[in-house]
Amino acid sequence: MAGALETLCGQTYGAEQFNKLGNCTFCAIISLTLVCLPISVLWVFMDKMLIFFGQDPAISILAFNYCIWLIPTLFGYAVLQSLIHYFQTQSLIFPMVLSSITALCLHIPLCWGLVFMEIGHVGAALAIGISYWFNIVFPGLYMKQSSACQKTRIAFTSKAFLSLREFLQYAIASAVMVW
Repeated sequence: MAGALETLCGQTYGAEQFNKLGNCTFCAIISLTLVCLPISVLWVFMDKMLIFFGQDPAISILAFNYCIWLIPTLFGYAVLQSLIHYFQTQSLIFPMVLSSITALCLHIPLCWGLVFMEIGHVGAALAIGISYWFNIVFPGLYMKQSSACQKTRIAFTSKAFLSLREFLQYAIASAVMVW
């Protein structure tokens, strides 16, 4: 669904409606976060669904445990995808590259440590979640502090909700295309 930002952000930035770029991005963050709620509920019942579809109960329980610990990552992914499109629209690639490299350098030892500290596959899910949220912090701080984002800064205002309908039209079409 974040693919809608490719269209909306590109059009607003090209039309030099810089404040609308931040509103579109905030609208996407809110919308994608709301979409994460039913997906989270679905993941809570993952073991029962897998067993219903004939999966081995032992594997279903492992998948369920992994999914439960992966739920915070789902919300982080919604925010991260919105920020990626926000920065790409402005050709601000360096903050995302630096953030991704730093998150990778954090993720490798973190994942190794959590998996081999007797936590197992749950440790892998935790490491992914921590890395995703870490990958959000630097671009978020860059957007708030950098003069390069001064005109396009994401503002947490009610104006973002005015473009909710337009965003959802593009987001649903984008999701169907990917699906």
